[in-house]
Amino acid sequence: MTPILLALAAAAAPTGPAAPAAPKTAEECTALVKQSPEQAIAAADQWRIRGGGLDARACLGLAYSNAGRWEAAATTLEAAAREAESTKDLRSADFWSQAGNAWLAAGQGANARKALDAALASPTLTSELRGEVHLDRARAAVQAGDPAGARVDIDKSLQLVPADPFAWYLSAALARRQNDLPRAQKDIAKAVELAPGEAPILLEAGNIAGVSGEPEAAQGLFARAMRAAPESDAGKAAAAAIAANSESSPGTPAPEATDKPRA
Repeated sequence: MTPILLALAAAAAPTGPAAPAAPKTAEECTALVKQSPEQAIAAADQWRIRGGGLDARACLGLAYSNAGRWEAAATTLEAAAREAESTKDLRSADFWSQAGNAWLAAGQGANARKALDAALASPTLTSELRGEVHLDRARAAVQAGDPAGARVDIDKSLQLVPADPFAWYLSAALARRQNDLPRAQKDIAKAVELAPGEAPILLEAGNIAGVSGEPEAAQGLFARAMRAAPESDAGKAAAAAIAANSESSPGTPAPEATDKPRA
């Protein structure tokens, strides 16, 4: 084929969609991540290579998280936290906290605790954020097989963020697993009071009622959880518990749900 024909063939060849331009601001990054996390990963990496600094690294961590690539998100966010510390950027604690949550999503509780410990070491944490970090650290402790450590962190969280229903929910769930039913009943009642429409909380309330010998109350709570969010993990687990309890002995605990209450 002659050079002219080669040039014509290349011009006629179909081309894929153009790669998105590298973002230049955090706002552009967020918009791109919402549009396509995978494309945002490539664009954010280009931004980082071209000197985007801490904002580019944070953008890349956000893109990895939204793509469900948790280990990459965690390591990227840890790098952002270290860079923030070196430049005295006040966001370092936030990045350590985000890295901890990414490690949790990756199922690596030990790494999550290290990142969350780094967040707690920061003097810039507000009391509210410190309470939330203790709560995440409790989740990491459970994941790492340390329920006693989880109880310490949950109790600290309850002191710092007593209006967070998720703190009371986690406290109740841990108490149930440790066969401390009075504590479980008290704490789940507080969680339901604070967030009466949250399916995961209602699911756990049903579990606690069931093991407490209150099958009718358990079924009612499972039904509320199912109605609150039928397509969620908690709603589906509640439906499974209702079906299981109708076919076997009442009080069968529902499967664990992965939802986190929104409130």
